[in-house]
Formats: sequence, structure tokens, C-alpha cells
Amino acid sequence: MSNEVNPEAAAEEPERGPEEIRADIEETREQLGDTVEALAAKTDVKARANEKIDTAKDNVTQLKDNVVSKAREAPEVASAGVQQVSTTVQERPLPFAAAGAFAAGLLLGWLLGRG
Repeated sequence: MSNEVNPEAAAEEPERGPEEIRADIEETREQLGDTVEALAAKTDVKARANEKIDTAKDNVTQLKDNVVSKAREAPEVASAGVQQVSTTVQERPLPFAAAGAFAAGLLLGWLLGRG
């Protein structure tokens, strides 16, 4: 490698002033600083482990909140289901009476068969 300047390349580039060069240097320093910070963050094992722990805690908390809210809704849902079945039985009692008689017959047959 030599330190010679290519005359053709130098002729193609416009002359840059000291302020433009300083601005380029400052921009390069900022980019380098950002890169160093990013690398430092990636190599900080303790901080990354704490981040994963915090994320896991948040996930567990959300799951717990979902389960608790569903558990609180369960009696309401069950009550609504019982009400719906009760209404259906009152509107059409014959199929339910037949099903009840059939189930009673099966139970009676099973009990007599055991004896």
C-alpha cells in the first residue's frame, strides 16, 4: 500500500472545506459511539438476564390477570347457561322428559344387574 493520491480520483472529487471535513468526522464519531453502546448492551449479560426476567414476570402477571378475570366471570356464565337450559325445558318439556325416563331406565337396569 502506498500513500500516493490517485490524481484522477482527486480531480473528480470537488474540494471540501475544513468545516465539511469536521462535520464528517463528528458524524463518524457519533456513529461509532452508537455502535459501541449497542455492542456494550449486547455483551451486558446481567442486564439482558434481568430484561428476560422482567419480561417473564410481565407475561406471568398478564396470564394470572386473565385467569382471575375468567374465574370471576365463570359464575355469571354458568348461571346464564342454567337459565337457558331451564327456559328450554319449560318451553319443550317432552324431549327432556323422554331423555330423563331413558336415563332413569338405564340406571335402574344397571343397578338391578349388579345385584
